[in-house]
Amino acid sequence: MSGRVVLVTGVSRHLGSRMAAILSRDPGVERVVGVDIVPPREDIGGADFVRADIRNPIIGKVIAAAGVDTVVHMGVLSTPVQAGGRVTMKEINVIGTMQLLAACQKAESIQRLIVKSTSSVYGAGPKDPAMFTEDTEPRSQPRSGWAKDSVEVESYVRGFARRRRDVAVTTFRFANFIGPKVDTPMAAYFGLPVVPTVLGHDARLQFVHEHDGLEVIRIAALGEHPGTYNVAGDGVLMLSQALRLAGKAILPVPTPMVGMVGGWFRRAGLADFSPEQIKFLTYGRGLDTTRLRERIGFVPSYTTRDAFIEFVHERGLDHQLPKHQAEAIERGIAHALGTSTLSEARLAARLREEATGRA
Repeated sequence: MSGRVVLVTGVSRHLGSRMAAILSRDPGVERVVGVDIVPPREDIGGADFVRADIRNPIIGKVIAAAGVDTVVHMGVLSTPVQAGGRVTMKEINVIGTMQLLAACQKAESIQRLIVKSTSSVYGAGPKDPAMFTEDTEPRSQPRSGWAKDSVEVESYVRGFARRRRDVAVTTFRFANFIGPKVDTPMAAYFGLPVVPTVLGHDARLQFVHEHDGLEVIRIAALGEHPGTYNVAGDGVLMLSQALRLAGKAILPVPTPMVGMVGGWFRRAGLADFSPEQIKFLTYGRGLDTTRLRERIGFVPSYTTRDAFIEFVHERGLDHQLPKHQAEAIERGIAHALGTSTLSEARLAARLREEATGRA
């Protein structure tokens, strides 16, 4: 009996390339085809790379030519920086998914579809439950960026599942991925020389280690686990706890000025603060993973705290700035908030200088 033929999207980025490599080594997989618009920057093992844009109907020809039976969709981008702008990001995320699903619908060989989604579809707000289950309706519907794109992506995936009931469709709503190499908005946030927080708030955070996230996708690609599942490491970290573990200098910012400060960091090229991320850093989010345990039998090997501690260690973030440097940056930004006299250029230069000094 021949093994499975798997198509993995988004292989030019870290998680996609690792997923392709992992599946290519699995004895239950005959062939892995990795697709993206640019070549992978990392090793994809024995997978074959095909330069293809999922926004183009040509993806259907790739699926047909290879006889793909399993599609692992990891091509949704989390920041405009990765795409070269918000317009392109939305095209890749939403239009790309629509074209991919259209190709899957026409391909009789397709038996499984696994979609890497995000818990950001639940939004973040002051009236949220302590823990979101997969059936909880969002009380603060995402209105922009990656979160809004992911809501649309999931709606198209549900439509595909209704039309192709013969296909096992699995959607994973991941907490924030974290690990030695994965590039996410939260990884950039914790890498800042001085970290802005929202004054008077302490967000609840959950993380999933990249090893656990990739493992649960592998299990779904090789099995039959239709449905929607929350994925997160056990436990919750408060933002204040995480920042202490990372040894970070903290700058509490009044709510009305958070957007302005976030804009400074974004224009300095250090972090991408979208409105949805700012809401998340204000209120946080908790995920109930009971369904994942009961139906798939998967228990992450890393707790939220363990995953974060390893991330801090591997990224070298557990070396605090000298106290006088941290205080100098805090005073400069605080002065700007109070008087609006610190120019963006000066702030950007200072932030880059301190970030370079820590590298």
